[in-house]
Amino acid sequence: MIDKRVAGPVQAVAGITDGSTVMIGGFGEAGSPIELIHALIDQGARGLTVVNNNTGTGQVGLAALIRAGRVDKMICSYPRSANSRAFPDLYRAGHIELELVPQGTLAERIRAGGAGIPAFYTPTAAGTDLEDGKEQRDFDGTNCLLEHALSADFALIKARRADWHGNLVYNKTARNFSPLMAAASAITIVQAAVVDRPGSIDPETVITPGIFVNRVVGVPDPAHESQLVAEGAVYP
Repeated sequence: MIDKRVAGPVQAVAGITDGSTVMIGGFGEAGSPIELIHALIDQGARGLTVVNNNTGTGQVGLAALIRAGRVDKMICSYPRSANSRAFPDLYRAGHIELELVPQGTLAERIRAGGAGIPAFYTPTAAGTDLEDGKEQRDFDGTNCLLEHALSADFALIKARRADWHGNLVYNKTARNFSPLMAAASAITIVQAAVVDRPGSIDPETVITPGIFVNRVVGVPDPAHESQLVAEGAVYP
């Protein structure tokens, strides 16, 4: 088995190139890999397409990545939430593109990407502005839209615990999109509060198997987005 540990966040995000599609875990702050995102800001990749539930808050994490001008397009469900500053201004100014996706559809598009399913039909968003340009089909009297799978070049996710082989356990709702993103990305990069020896995690508790993980970095005391926002933190 491969030892997937890397020395730190800087090494973990090495190789993310301009124009990459990056999936970033997080349902609000739950599961948001702050240290990996900040390392990506320092690394300098730009022209990114980012897939996330929202667009971040305050001036840290994903919001900081957007504010730094590194993201050309967001694919998300909630582009504006409490304390969101960077995205709304850039979007109104025409500096960033938005693909708005209902939350359940977003999760299923990512799941389909990991499962090798190219597309699927769903009634969600039929009859709304989001149906524009999408193939439609009637199923037993219900109008459905064709939604295409989502996959990515990289995924940045946060786990509570990992082993050297990349088997992952999450902290409650911090698992949100992360298991789906790990399966749907070519290279999955994980920050974990605890990184244990192989065999230390009960296989029955593993949520994301190591086969979906490429790099693991230990971050023993990870930052919490809400605390940083409350403190008025700005990155960089």
